[in-house]
Amino acid sequence: MDTVRIGILGCGMVARYHAKAIADTPNATLVGACSKSLSSTQAFCSEFPKVRAYSGYEEMLEDCDINTIAICSPTGDHYAQSKRALESQKHVIVEKPICISLEDADDLIRLAEERGLCLCVISQSRYSDSAAIIKQAIDNGELGKPISASLMMRYMRNQAYYDQADWRGTYAFDGGGVLMNQGIHGIDLLCYFMGKPRSVVGYAKTLLRTIEVEDTAAAAVEFENGSVAVIDATVCSQPPFPKRFILCGEKGTIMLEDDTITLWNLPTPCPIETKANMGGSSSADAKGITHIYHAREYQNFTKHLLNGEALLVDGHQGRIPLSVILGVYESSKTGKKVLL
Repeated sequence: MDTVRIGILGCGMVARYHAKAIADTPNATLVGACSKSLSSTQAFCSEFPKVRAYSGYEEMLEDCDINTIAICSPTGDHYAQSKRALESQKHVIVEKPICISLEDADDLIRLAEERGLCLCVISQSRYSDSAAIIKQAIDNGELGKPISASLMMRYMRNQAYYDQADWRGTYAFDGGGVLMNQGIHGIDLLCYFMGKPRSVVGYAKTLLRTIEVEDTAAAAVEFENGSVAVIDATVCSQPPFPKRFILCGEKGTIMLEDDTITLWNLPTPCPIETKANMGGSSSADAKGITHIYHAREYQNFTKHLLNGEALLVDGHQGRIPLSVILGVYESSKTGKKVLL
């Protein structure tokens, strides 16, 4: 393989971020796309020159010119569609979350490994400059022993957001609410910084929106290194706030707001300037993100396939935040601590 040749499944908003990311990735080409509606597929392909509109998923899978499938469909479809791609001997890059059950996630991981294929989960927040700097500082011991963390995710998604598509806010196709949809990026970063989660206890409630899934959640997480964290999440915040991490270690504290380091109270200096968060958040609008971090993940994915570069977010990594979220849901139902 000298070029990663990609077909996109699902032609909604997020697919456009993927298409732009692929365009910014050397040795990667967007070959075609398909969705449930041929008209939406054709509309999507008209925005990107030389991209073929397939009439259906099976037609795209049968095309030997495509070696990779990018899954950009509703969450509830991720498992079956990713499995079908792997069975067709295609590499897979799937939007978060990997799927909506741990059993299905494990099945995809097993299938990819058995067939020697790459399974990558979109977790673009890891690819910001700030996240990389924080992770390196933690790994270098600059924070010292991890003590505690807080993750605040106070978003606004009004009822109209859920009403615009019948799959939104359902367990079958969204898999969950503020944690599974908006919050999974924050939870992924929390575990990336703090380590492997051991247990969780929490609440997931539907308090304001007319949806099946939770619009508000609170949880406490214990990690294998003994540190703890709290998660505070809602889509009912007026006003919405930037996503905020506070990471506390024996040597000091780091604060991250969206993609900006706003506090670096460590003995070693921060490699970049700390400053006030200037906005550009997705807390009020799902479109309030850049495709740049998607592009960096595609570049890592492509270098992994072509040159053997380590893949930052494989299926095993994509499973971690899913386990935390499902643990919160189980704890909320049973009132008990859940071991992960």
